[in-house]
Amino acid sequence: MNKKDKKPIKKNDKKSILKNFLIYFFVFSIIGALLSFGNLENQNSEEVGINSFINFIDNNNVKEVVVSGDRVNFTTNNDEKKYFYKEEQESLNEIFTTYNISKETLDSVNIEVSNLSNRNFIFNILLPILLPLLLFFLFFIYLSKKLSGAGNKTLSFGQSNLKQINNDAKKTNFKDVAGNLNAKDELTEIVDFLKNPKKYTEIGAKIPHGVLLIGAPGTGKTLLAKAVSGEAGVPFFTISGSEFVEMFVGVGASRVRDVFDKAKKQSPCIVFIDEIDAVGRQRGVGVSGSHEEREQTLNQILVEMDGFGTDTNIIIIGATNRPDVLDKALLRPGRFDRVVVLDAPDITDRTEILKIHAKNKPIIKSVNFKLIAERTPGFSGADLENLLNESAILAASKNKKEISLEDILNSIEKVLLGPEKKSHILSKEEKKITAYHEAGHALVANFLENCDPVHKISIVSRGRAAGYTLNLPEKEIYLHSKDYYIDTIAMMLGGYIVEKELLKKLSSGPSSDLKKATDLAKKLITEFAMGENLPIRIYGEKDELFFLGNNTVKVDYSEETAKMVDKEIANIIDTAYNRAKNVILKNKKALEKLVEVLVKKETIEKDEFKKIIENVI
Repeated sequence: MNKKDKKPIKKNDKKSILKNFLIYFFVFSIIGALLSFGNLENQNSEEVGINSFINFIDNNNVKEVVVSGDRVNFTTNNDEKKYFYKEEQESLNEIFTTYNISKETLDSVNIEVSNLSNRNFIFNILLPILLPLLLFFLFFIYLSKKLSGAGNKTLSFGQSNLKQINNDAKKTNFKDVAGNLNAKDELTEIVDFLKNPKKYTEIGAKIPHGVLLIGAPGTGKTLLAKAVSGEAGVPFFTISGSEFVEMFVGVGASRVRDVFDKAKKQSPCIVFIDEIDAVGRQRGVGVSGSHEEREQTLNQILVEMDGFGTDTNIIIIGATNRPDVLDKALLRPGRFDRVVVLDAPDITDRTEILKIHAKNKPIIKSVNFKLIAERTPGFSGADLENLLNESAILAASKNKKEISLEDILNSIEKVLLGPEKKSHILSKEEKKITAYHEAGHALVANFLENCDPVHKISIVSRGRAAGYTLNLPEKEIYLHSKDYYIDTIAMMLGGYIVEKELLKKLSSGPSSDLKKATDLAKKLITEFAMGENLPIRIYGEKDELFFLGNNTVKVDYSEETAKMVDKEIANIIDTAYNRAKNVILKNKKALEKLVEVLVKKETIEKDEFKKIIENVI
C-alpha cells in the first residue's frame, strides 16, 4: 500500500478505539476474577497429606479445622494454613478413629463443617457452561449493533427513501422565485386546485395528475416545485429518480408503490421526483431488453399514475433537463399531461435573482445589479447564486467587511474563465503575441455591425486562456440573422488573421478559436439551412446510444452531398475571414495602439477601449 492510500486516524476514531479497549479490558478482568475466585484458597494454602495432618494433631499443633466437602482446611498454632483432600464418602470422625486420635487430643481443636456444595456446583458445573454462553450472547449483541445499518437496509429494500420537507420550516413561495412568469402562471392552477379541489371536481374538471418541469440545470426546477407546495400549504415529498433503481429485480417497482402509498396517507400533497429521466427513459432500448429493472420501475410509475382517482389530491411533479429521452407513455394525458418549460433568465430576471441572493450578504448599497446582469448573459439562477458566493469568498480573502462591485466583476471572470494564474508569467514575446491576438478580436468586434460590444480586453492568464476578450450583448436577442453569425465567426478569426497577416508567424494560440468558428459554421449549414447551393433540409441526424451514454451523428446524405456541405462550410469561413481581414488592415494604427496599452497595463476596460479607438480614428 502506498503512503497516499493510508488514511490518518481521526481524533474521534482514536477515542472510539480507546473506549472499546477499556470496555473489553473491564469485561475480561471481571471474567478473570470470577474464574480465579474459586482458587484463592489454593493460592494461600499449602497442600499436605493425611499423615502430615495426623502428625500435627498428635503434636497438638492444630487450632482450627474446617471441612469443606472433600477438602479439609486446617490452621496450625503458628497460623500456617494447610489443607488436604479426603475421600468424599469418608467423614472426618472416621479418619480420627482410623488413626486412633483420642477425644482429649481434639478438645483443644476448633472443628467446623462448611456446606459449600452450592458454591462448588456454581464453579465446577454451571460456570464452565454459562460463561461461554454469556460471552457468545455479548458478542452477538455487539455484532448486531455493528450490522444494524446494513441489516435494516437489507430488510427494507422495498421501502422508498421518500423525504418530507418540514412544514414548520420557512416555506418557499412564488415571491422567492424570480423570473419564470410563464411557469408560475401554469402552476397557479395547480395551487388553486390543491386549495379548492371542490371548485374543479363539481364542474367535472380533472386537474393534471402530473406536471413535468423542463429546463436547463440551475434554472430553478426544484425551487419552483417547493414554491407550489408553499403556496398551497400542503406537504412536500421529494425523491430522486435514481433512488428507485436497484440491482435487485422488483425493488424499484416496490419503492414506487411505497412512494404512492405514503403520499396517499398525506393527501393532499406534492410528490417531487427529481431527475425523472433516470427511470423514465424510453423503453425497449436497454441492453437487457424489456426485462430491465429500470423498465419495470417505469411501468410501475405508469400504473400508479393511472390509478389516481378524482378524489386523490396528489400532484406528481417531475423535473428533467432531458425531455427528449423520456418514454412517450409518460407524457400522455392522464400522467405527466402538463409540461412547463423553464427558460434561462433574461436580463430583468437576472437582476431580480441577484437581489434575492444578495439579501443575506453585506453588499455595498451602491452596487448596480442591472450592470451585473448585463455582464452575465446565459447565467442560470444557480450560476448567479454561485457568482455572489464567489464574490463573498473573494471579499473575505481580502479581509473586507462588505462586497464591492469590483469583487463581483472579478468573480464573473473567474466563473467564466477560471481563476487568475498569478504564477504563470508570460515572457515578453508571449505577452506581445497575446496582446496582438486579443487586440485583433476586439478590433473586429468593434467595427463589424452585428458583433456584440467589447466590454474588456485582458492578457492576464485565466484558466486555459493566455488572454481573453469579453464580448457581451446589449440586450437579449433570441433570433439571429446569418450576418450575425458570420460576423461572430469573423471576430473569432481576428486573432488568427493578425498573427498570419501582420506578424507573419502563427502560434498554437488560435486553435480554440478555429474550433469554435468551424463548429458554428457547420451548424449554420447542417442545422440552420443557411447554405446557398444546398437543398433546404437538415443534414445529419443525432441519435443517442442509451447503453453507451453518448451522442452520435447519423450521416443521412451521400458522399457527393457531403462534399457540397464541406464546400458551403468553407465558403462561410472564407466570407468571415475576408470581413475580418479588411477591418484589421484598415485599422492598423488602432491595433498597434491597443497592443501598446495592453503590454503596459495588461487590461483595458470598455470606456478606455472606446477612447483609444476614437483618438486614433
